Amino acid sequence: MILIPIYLDARSYNYEEKYPEDPPGKEADNDARVWKVYLDEAEVYDEDMIRGFKDTVDSSLIFASLFSAVITTLVVESSSALQPDHMEIVSHLLVEQVQLLRANGNKTTIDEVPASIYGPNATTYSSIDIWVNALFFTSLTLLLTVALVSILLKQWRPVYTGHTFGTAKERALVRHHRFLGLEKWRVRDIVGALPLLLHFSLAIFGVGLVLFI
Repeated sequence: MILIPIYLDARSYNYEEKYPEDPPGKEADNDARVWKVYLDEAEVYDEDMIRGFKDTVDSSLIFASLFSAVITTLVVESSSALQPDHMEIVSHLLVEQVQLLRANGNKTTIDEVPASIYGPNATTYSSIDIWVNALFFTSLTLLLTVALVSILLKQWRPVYTGHTFGTAKERALVRHHRFLGLEKWRVRDIVGALPLLLHFSLAIFGVGLVLFI
């Protein structure tokens, strides 16, 4: 039993009928059939590949944009905890001053009055505040990285699929050169890493949110 492939588009894949046979000795000329067949097959391959890239890049960019807006709102609130709470510092210093005045009235030595834990340059944040902000900022950095890479990939796509001029051989060589660049820069791996970065960012944000709450 012979299986015949069925194509859903309107392309003709019978290249012996689509392109005339090359004269003897002309099989590798600039407009030979082999280059035209290569361009047709490469076009189909590139369309499928770019379509897969587009779905991943678009969804990653939308998710990163929306999620970064949420994290930014929490970062604005959580980062305020890293600033000195002057009201708390002043209140502790006033309590210490009152205790000193009472000690003076009771003829108690100053050494017996407990010193305030806050000074003029004291910090009021805890280690939890540092961890929360570190996790939130790390998550936000990953999201911005995903957004930046997604934008670069969207700008790269029309360059890769841009129309070329010249003979069939020249256009085939240009396409092959672009494909080698795609492999060299590991574009497939970069696109595949975008969802992983989003998941990692979401996990880091979840840990920070638990500590924040």
